[in-house]
Amino acid sequence: MRAAIFNGPKDIAIGERPDPVIVEPTDAVVRVVLACVCGSDLWYYRGESDHAVGSIGHEFIGVVEDVGAEVTGVRGGDLVIAPFIYSDMSCPHCRNGSTISCVVGGNFGNGTIDGGQGEAVRVPLAGSTLVPVPGTAHPEDVMRSLLTLSDVMCAGHHAAVSAGVTRGGTVAVVGDGAVGLSAVLASKRLGAERIIALSRHAHRQDVARRFGATDIVEVRGDDAVHAVLELTGGIGADATMECVGTQQAIDTAAAIARPGSTIGIVGVPHGEVPFTATFFANVGWKGGPAPARIYIPELLDDVLAGAIEPGLVLDYETDLDGVPDAYAAMDERRAIKSLIRVSAP
Repeated sequence: MRAAIFNGPKDIAIGERPDPVIVEPTDAVVRVVLACVCGSDLWYYRGESDHAVGSIGHEFIGVVEDVGAEVTGVRGGDLVIAPFIYSDMSCPHCRNGSTISCVVGGNFGNGTIDGGQGEAVRVPLAGSTLVPVPGTAHPEDVMRSLLTLSDVMCAGHHAAVSAGVTRGGTVAVVGDGAVGLSAVLASKRLGAERIIALSRHAHRQDVARRFGATDIVEVRGDDAVHAVLELTGGIGADATMECVGTQQAIDTAAAIARPGSTIGIVGVPHGEVPFTATFFANVGWKGGPAPARIYIPELLDDVLAGAIEPGLVLDYETDLDGVPDAYAAMDERRAIKSLIRVSAP
């Protein structure tokens, strides 16, 4: 089959991978319909995190083509959402809310396991991992939003939940990538009254406003800190979300968090968390990779009901042949998030 292959920093190519087949009785083979490039993939693309040579990509939806003898809950022909981590949903860590830590789980597109940026994927633990989508046909905008549930919308939701966003509160979101914008949408969904989005890019600001942002801060660093504190009367945000992972973003989140509040941190860390500074303000840090499999069912209901449209973050579209530029477009900030159209539903 054809798939995106990671050969090294700035080197993504389309090559051949073995056609996936059932290996374990709990496997399924899924034909990929839509996939996308994750912001975390850019750390590999830029050479700032290590990635094995081989298959890449972990966000996809598709149609079940084959199932192992022990798979229950999904069947051939089902349209399914694949969370970016496969898990059994029954180990002690899964039951404690951290499917990312499943003792028998793993991640897609790690160089060995098939990635979502290809024609098909072997999904281990398919019955507990895949989430079937009700219905037989869905409009294009719904399909795009369903794709975001594989990771990015769940990551934004995790940021909001971890930060303790509550109805009527004032929140701040550091980061205007797809995760940060999803955190804006998640905050609106959870009832935040005032949502401050930190963004210097007009198109991203427009999406943030459509998602519920009430205030836009167009500066970075110390200027951003001063702007947020001025907007909040010197108090800071009731809930703060860090959705980038750089040192500047982490420091900004720490400086704008209201004493006694929590920072929801979901940006892959490429900096040090300033525990000493936040310690003396009783500010907590909570977050990490989203337990997407836990969040998908409730977010799926809202997507299908038309209550949220997270697919708006997907503003660049290509096919498998265009995957190299899909990465470049995000790296160069020509795109918020790149969608890859692989096959018909």
